[in-house]
This record gives sequence, structure tokens and C-alpha cells, in this order.
Amino acid sequence: MSRPPQPGDLIADRYELEELVGSGGMSDVFRARDNQLDRRVAIKILHERYAADPEYLTRFRTEARSVARLSHPNIVTVIDRGDDAGRQYIVFEHVDGENLKELVRRAGRLPVRRAIELALAVADGLAFAHQEGLVHRDVKPQNVLLNREGEVKVTDFGIARSLEVEHGVTQTGTVIGTGEYLAPEQASGRPISPATDVYSLGVVLWEMLAGEVPFSGENFVAVALRHVNEPVPSLREVRPDVSPRLAAAVERALAKDPAHRYPSMAALAKELRACLVEGEEAVGEDAALTLITPPVPAPARVRRRRSRRRPLGHALLALAAGGAALAAVLLFTGSGHHKGGPGGGGGGPSGSPVQLHAVGDTYSAPGHPDSHADTAAKATDGSASTPWITQSYGSQAFGGLLTGLGLVLDAGSSVKVASLTVTTPTPGFVAEIQAGDSSSGPFTADSAPQTVNAKTTFTLNGATAQYYVVWITQLPPGLRAEITEVTATS
Repeated sequence: MSRPPQPGDLIADRYELEELVGSGGMSDVFRARDNQLDRRVAIKILHERYAADPEYLTRFRTEARSVARLSHPNIVTVIDRGDDAGRQYIVFEHVDGENLKELVRRAGRLPVRRAIELALAVADGLAFAHQEGLVHRDVKPQNVLLNREGEVKVTDFGIARSLEVEHGVTQTGTVIGTGEYLAPEQASGRPISPATDVYSLGVVLWEMLAGEVPFSGENFVAVALRHVNEPVPSLREVRPDVSPRLAAAVERALAKDPAHRYPSMAALAKELRACLVEGEEAVGEDAALTLITPPVPAPARVRRRRSRRRPLGHALLALAAGGAALAAVLLFTGSGHHKGGPGGGGGGPSGSPVQLHAVGDTYSAPGHPDSHADTAAKATDGSASTPWITQSYGSQAFGGLLTGLGLVLDAGSSVKVASLTVTTPTPGFVAEIQAGDSSSGPFTADSAPQTVNAKTTFTLNGATAQYYVVWITQLPPGLRAEITEVTATS
């Protein structure tokens, strides 16, 4: 076996190796000088023991050609590929700067806006790669390069990692920290998909915001098992200034089941842009923005309950005006026609307040126990810091044993409620408002189902009743819902 490549070697009579900048289980990466074009480049050289394997060699060349198609401002450009006396190499553009891991280690927690911007740039690059049929498979901050102009470049598109995964090889130290960003399906040996990259980017964003990864351990196996078995820690407990919407976005990206994550990297990027806009609008505001979602048509509702898919609708923003001015809120009917103004029924809670008292819980499974039933009254105590809390449910329990659960509200006497507003620190659950004449039911639907965000107003259909229920039919990403306040108007 010939000696390994080292600084001073000339590859293909063109690329002069200058410094070893990274080494993994399957390849070395050097900073090099392109003597023909007088420019600096990065060159990856496959270890000789893999270059001698025909299958590895074919896959390496195929991956190189595939990545060379990826022309995107947030992806490192592949310049050349070749064979120099048995040394298989790929040449990339050289990015003069640092990687994202180095930035987090140096700076700690990043400002929320900066973290979103960086994650969004990575998401845009990965979405393009997915469109071209490539899944990265090893998204981590070490593979996100930041040049001196602040540009973000994703590198190492699964060239070595894909070979390792497909051969079932797990070599300790192949890529430092890889286990910390491993999607559950990777750790379990199940097929990968674009959702795998969504999960890994969720870990990266969690780390940028928290200053540390959500799961750590003594070795690769210990960390991988935590990704498979343990719920993701609460981001807002670690970083309270993260908005509920952004926390919900990260939590959804980190869903254990790929089907429960964002349907695509482009969808995650779209939500991150919405979080960025929300953050810009919230500058100088103490209170969270009011988020109103359009009611979901009933047929779509039925289909969603059968398939158990997460709703894909995105929230619309309504901004509260300062001083004594009232909020101007946009609401839409199920048919999409705008309603507003006096008597329109869709202008938000502008009528007379209805005093509600939360009196308990209700479940689709009679007698189902709940360890937090005594928190119901906190949803109407006038304090935004005291929530009604459901217990944590497994994804199989909710939808099997339970098809819904709700918070029961007493209006004191029969009244026709026009609108009901729910405030929550756990956005992302689906609910409807139901009405009835007894605290124990039966209840009938009095609103269209909606995805509940930080603050969401339901427009009711006009039933007259004493008891109303916030009936939850799909839990948020953390599989536990909280409601801090419920208000209503007639």
C-alpha cells in the first residue's frame, strides 16, 4: 500500500496539497492550490482501502457526478473529480472562514434572528438538493461553512456518508459528532428520506438556539438510542425568548416519526421565513403576536382524521396596534370569502365579553384518567402564566384509545357565544369549539376545526348553550397541550 497523501503532494499534476484540514473514516480533506488557475481549493481524497473496492469506487464516482449538478448559492461547488495513480479525489471550491460548529463553540447561543437566518440558508440549499434527488444524510454544523462575507455553504453531500450507511458500517470517529445529529430512522437502520435531513437540521437549529445539542452521551450508541427513545427537551425551558411558533417549528422538525415532520425541506424553510417575519414584527412588543388560521373545510377535516396526518396549513399574522387602538384582525370563512366590519361575524372578539369558568376535562374514552385535571381552572384565571395542562400522550394512545380530549368551560347560563379566543404556549394542536347544556355532555360542534397557534380566535356558528368545550383532536408536536387563557364574546 502506498503512503497516505500529505502536504506537498501534487495531485493530477495540478493540485498541490497545502494542509490537512479534516480526516474521516473514509477520506481526508486538504486545502490545496490549483496551480493551473492560481486559486485555492479544497480536495477530498478517498482512503486507499476503499478506492480498491470496485463497488465503493463506482458509488464514489456516481455521487461526485450527482453533487456536481448542485449549482446553488448555499451549496459548496464541486469543481473537478478524477483518479491520480489510484487516488480518487473530488475538488471543491474553498470557503475561507469557519464552520457553524466552530461559531457555536466560540459564541455560545446565537441571537434568535441569526440562528433562523443560518438555518434558513441551510434549508434552502438542502431543499434544492432534494429537488435534484440527493439526500445529504449527514447534516451537522461541521458541514455548514461560513465565509468571511457571511454566506452559508453546505458541504459534504453524503459522498462518504451514503456509502457508510448503505453498507451498514458504523465506524466510531468517522465524522465527529455525527451521532448527535442522527435521525431516529438512521439510528434504527430504517430507510432514509428527505425527512432525515429535516430532523438533522432541527437538531442544528436547536443547538444554535440552546448552545448545546438536545441529546448527548458517552458514545455513539448511547446518543443514537436517545434520539430513538427519548422526547426532545423543551427548547423554551432552555431559551425562554424563543417564540412559541419557532419552538413548535423545531419540535415538529424533530418528530420521531418522519411522517410527522414537515412534508419537505421547502415546507420547513417556508415556516422559518414566517418565524423570521414574526420576529421582525415583534421587535419592541412584549406580547406574542395574534395568529389566526383559516378554518379548515369539513371534508378535509375528515380525510385528515382517517390518515392521522399533521395539518399543513400555515398561520396568517394579525398585528396588534399600539395604544388604545383595537387590533385589526383578518379572518376568513371556510369558503375563503373575507368577512369584516360591524355585523360581519368575522372581525374578532369585538362584542360583549362572556365570563367563562373552566370546570374540568372531557375525553372520548369515558373514565380516562388524567394527572393534570386539577389545572382546568387555571385556563380562566386571568393569568397568562398559569396553564391548563394535558398529560403527555404517546402517538399510539392518542388516536387509538383517545380520539379527542377537551377543556370544559361554564358560561354561567345559556348564552350565544360569537367568538372564543385560545392562548397557548404549545402551538400546533388542532381543535374545534363544541357546545352543550351539561358539563358532562353531550356536546356538538359549534365551530370549524383550526390549528391553534400562540393566540387563535374561533368564530362560532351560533349555538346557545351554557357549556363550551375546546375539543382537541390532534396534539401538538410534544404530544401535550397547554392552554393559558380562554376568553369569549357574545
